Amino acid sequence: MTRRIDYDWELPPELQQRLGTSSYGAQRIVHEQGHLMVILHEPPAGTGVERKAAVFLRKPDGTWLHKGNNPGEKALGKLLESYRAALSTFEIRHEEAETSEALFQILGPLIPLSRAALNLQATLQAAREAVPGDALVTDLRDRAVEIGRGLELLLADTRMSLDYRLAHAAESQARAAMEVNRAQHKLNTIAALTFPLMAIGAAFGMNLHSGAENLPTWVYWAIFAAGLFMGVLLRGWVKAPDAPVATAATRLTVSAKKK
Repeated sequence: MTRRIDYDWELPPELQQRLGTSSYGAQRIVHEQGHLMVILHEPPAGTGVERKAAVFLRKPDGTWLHKGNNPGEKALGKLLESYRAALSTFEIRHEEAETSEALFQILGPLIPLSRAALNLQATLQAAREAVPGDALVTDLRDRAVEIGRGLELLLADTRMSLDYRLAHAAESQARAAMEVNRAQHKLNTIAALTFPLMAIGAAFGMNLHSGAENLPTWVYWAIFAAGLFMGVLLRGWVKAPDAPVATAATRLTVSAKKK
């Protein structure tokens, strides 16, 4: 927040005492002795840490001043237009955003801007209640309501778009992981079926005299069937679900039931 500046205008002591010594603080009104001070903030830029105060004073005769003896009516309208221009800029950026990163870059500065616009609306509403007969304040309040609603809707739309893209990316990753798991499961099943046959074939394929060279043909088929049967058993072992691991709470529950 920028430091408080003592502008060139006359303030009643009651109003002067309600102002801080270091800064003008949050957006609010100070109404004393017929003088209405309206403390607003310019649209925040970037992360919105820095706040620039725009201070207006309505004198008892209805004259508006801005940061001293400058005319205040046009300055008030210009401040509202700066919020509307920021809204239009973010709407264009939202329409052009094609990635989650682009939406995130919009969401960061849009949050403090929307908060500042809502506080602006609340401050002008309080000013409207303080001086109900001022048509300028009523008009500015209505414009602030439109801007605040537009920023609130844009913020919600940006968050929803970002959540949708993140969810869509997560679903795509989940489907890809499922496909990998399915392919890995098929490979494990094939390996389980062929591993015993490959092991037996490798053992009998060695250049050693095992004595099985002159055995009848049916012996070969018997060995082949035995290897295939072992593959089926191994396949069932691979596909069998793992036994649940007994936790400490489970063991205590079982022990209590036995007692």
